[in-house]
Amino acid sequence: MTAKIRVSITALLLLLALPTVSAEIFKWTDAQGRTHFTDKPPKSATTETVKLRINSFSSPTVEPFSFDESLISKRKVSQDVVMYSTTWCGYCKQARRYFQQNSIAFAEYDVEKSDKGKRDYKKMNGRGVPIILVGDKRMNGFSPGAFERIYRQ
Repeated sequence: MTAKIRVSITALLLLLALPTVSAEIFKWTDAQGRTHFTDKPPKSATTETVKLRINSFSSPTVEPFSFDESLISKRKVSQDVVMYSTTWCGYCKQARRYFQQNSIAFAEYDVEKSDKGKRDYKKMNGRGVPIILVGDKRMNGFSPGAFERIYRQ
């Protein structure tokens, strides 16, 4: 058996041996009527499991973007790229990395931490991240192919 095959098999076996990780959030109310959210249910209270929904686009869509002057105050309506994102979003990280690797200048606003990001996201009726603006196009989500189609037009 070659060394590469042996290493591959060993790596696969190690991955299969790792425990599966999952997280749950529990909601419960204490004796004073205060609501708590924890990752472990208390023994002395009735809990409710909270279902969390992370809003991240699973496949990109492109649509015309109607310009609100407050959104584009200093932005040229040419090929400037603006991304509205979060720190935890995998598609946002992928888009950020793609822009950097391809030397594409972009402005980025965090829709959870930045006042401008929150305000613009609300004005755009954002439903998920990332939202990427290129010229007069709005892309919800990210894929390199879809981005190239609107960026290179």
